Amino acid sequence: MADHETRCQRNRNHQNRGFRRLFGRDGSDDGLSVGLFFPITSSTDDVPAMDDQMELAREAEQLGFDALWVRDVPTYWPKFGDAGQVYDPWVYLGQVAAHTDDVALGTGSIVLPLRHPLHVAKSAASVDRLSDGRLVLGVATGDRSPEFPAFGVDEGSRGERFREHVRVLRTVWTEEFPEVESSYGTMDGTLDVVPKPTTETLPLVVTGHARQSRDWIADRGDGWLHYQMPLNTVESVVGDWREAAGDKPFAQAMTVNLKADPEAGMEHVHQGFAAGSEWLVEHLRNLADLGVDHLAIGIRGNDRDAKTVLEQFADEVLDEI
Repeated sequence: MADHETRCQRNRNHQNRGFRRLFGRDGSDDGLSVGLFFPITSSTDDVPAMDDQMELAREAEQLGFDALWVRDVPTYWPKFGDAGQVYDPWVYLGQVAAHTDDVALGTGSIVLPLRHPLHVAKSAASVDRLSDGRLVLGVATGDRSPEFPAFGVDEGSRGERFREHVRVLRTVWTEEFPEVESSYGTMDGTLDVVPKPTTETLPLVVTGHARQSRDWIADRGDGWLHYQMPLNTVESVVGDWREAAGDKPFAQAMTVNLKADPEAGMEHVHQGFAAGSEWLVEHLRNLADLGVDHLAIGIRGNDRDAKTVLEQFADEVLDEI
C-alpha cells in the first residue's frame, strides 16, 4: 500500500474542477457541500416523469447546490423498485452539462463490472472535457442480482473485475498508447483512448465497500461515498477512514422528505429522514462536525412540487449551513 504522503500527492493530481467544488481541496475550507440526485422529484414512482428535469437542474445550480448526481441503472427491475433517472448516465450527463455552468456532475455510481473499461474511460473523459472538468466519477460493483446474468457476468467475480477495471481506467487515462493486459482485452501500444481527462486522471469515488478492503479504497480511490448511517456509526466510519486515507474526502447519500413546517419533527424513511428544516439543519451540522465533506440528497416522498421543495431547502437549510 502506498504511504500517506504519496497517496495525498496522487490525490492532488486527480482534482478537477468538479472535485474542488465538492470538497474544497484548493486550500479553502468550505465545510459541508450539498448535491442533488436525479431524478429531482418528490415523487416516489419507480419510473419517474423526466420532463422538467433540465429546468430543475438549472434552478438547483442557481440556488447554490454544489452537485447533480446521476445513477447507473442499466435495466429496470420492478422488484427493486427504482429505475433511477431512467436515461443512460453518459447521455444524460451530456445533456446536464449543456444546461449548466458550474455545478459538479457526479455519478453515484457507475457499475463497473457490467461495462467495458475502455467504453467507461472514453465516456467519462468525454463528459469531463465537455463540462470543462466538472465530472466526479463515483464507481460501484452493483447490487441487482438479475443484471449480472443479463450481461453475461459472474456475480461472484465483481470484486475482482472492479479492481481490474480501476487499473485499466487509470492506465488509459494517464498514458498515451498504453500497453494493457486484462480479462477485458489487450492493448499492445498501437492504440490510444481519447480524449484524456482535464486532469491527470479522473477522480474516482468508491461507493460502499465495492467488495474491497478499506485500505484498498483509501489507496486507490480519491474519496468514499457511503450510505445513510446513524450519527454514532458515521463517527466510527469516518474515523476509520481518516486513519486509512488521511484527508481524502468522505461523502454520504441520504433521502430527504422536507416537511413544509420548519419545526416539524423527524421521522425515519428509507435511507433518510422526513423532517422540518430546523431538524435537518442540526443534523447536517452534526454530519459536518463528524467529518462528512459532501452530502448527496434525493428529495423524495413529498406531496409538494419539486421546485417548491428546492427553494425551501435552499432558503432554510443551505443558507444555514
